[in-house]
Amino acid sequence: MFTDRLKLKLIAGKGGNGTVAWRREKYIPKGGPYGGNGGPGGNVLIRTSAQLQTLDHLRNTKHIKAENGGDGGSNNKQGKLGKDATLQVPCGTLVKNALSKEVLCDLTQSETEILLCSGGKGGKGNAFFKTSKNRAPTRSTPGTLGESTDIELELKLIADVGFIGMPNAGKSSLLNFLTNAPAKVGAYPFTTLHPNLRMLEFDDFSRIYLADIPGIIPKAAEGKGLGLDFLRHIERTEVLLYVIDASGEEGRSPLDDFMLLQQELQKYSQAVMDKPSLIALNKIDKPQALENIKQFQQKLSKHTTCSISALSGQGVASLLQSMRALVEKQRGIRY
Repeated sequence: MFTDRLKLKLIAGKGGNGTVAWRREKYIPKGGPYGGNGGPGGNVLIRTSAQLQTLDHLRNTKHIKAENGGDGGSNNKQGKLGKDATLQVPCGTLVKNALSKEVLCDLTQSETEILLCSGGKGGKGNAFFKTSKNRAPTRSTPGTLGESTDIELELKLIADVGFIGMPNAGKSSLLNFLTNAPAKVGAYPFTTLHPNLRMLEFDDFSRIYLADIPGIIPKAAEGKGLGLDFLRHIERTEVLLYVIDASGEEGRSPLDDFMLLQQELQKYSQAVMDKPSLIALNKIDKPQALENIKQFQQKLSKHTTCSISALSGQGVASLLQSMRALVEKQRGIRY
């Protein structure tokens, strides 16, 4: 199961109480106050991990609670410090206040750690209140409560290239061919039920990350089907790869599919629509594909297109070269 959105309650640890105690030792008749301070409660932190790609490990978690601080002891001993609770999340996680929807932090870099809730302060023991005028104070204070809040985590995958297309366009098949890591594929709608993130490594050890986004259907940007749930994952990608079924076997033309995809992206976000893109005209091994591709290229001559077969691998090397060049160009602009 792919989890990319959930709510959690965070509770920092309570500070330990201060203690009233007295120093009673042989040969020290006027020992005086000897009660220690309470220990501070643990904090709740959030930290990004490059080893995580989803929020699945938190799917059954409702509360994250740090440890309370220990009470102060006799002999002026401070209470134990409460242990911090660290929430591990993947890069690309957006943290919001669950009530106000205010964005608390946007975690895009690996190994980033941020404090979300501070632990309570430890109370003071009676030794703290000793003065020249009050040599035997009987006063101590309790520890304070730690901060608590309700948050919402929303994951937006970070990838170099986002594969988008209609159901059965061949996105997963293309991803399988490029990465040799099988994903669930089949001849029925919504083959991809959740985004797949894969790494592609070249001979020079450079890498690009590919994200296969579930098929987009008409009115996806309005919440129909699975599209709205996963369109946000395209926001983090550098380049869009439109995977278009050129065979026409689904009763639609490649041009109609492309225009529909663009309409849904524009409804969702103009910033996404304006990303650099390539078009992969898939299934050229089918009988009607070549004629459909010819018509498509005539009407959209300004767009960069590659004719491929994700099944046989025909044309995929050329597509990969174009895709890599565009990703490196975008990296150069960004840095």
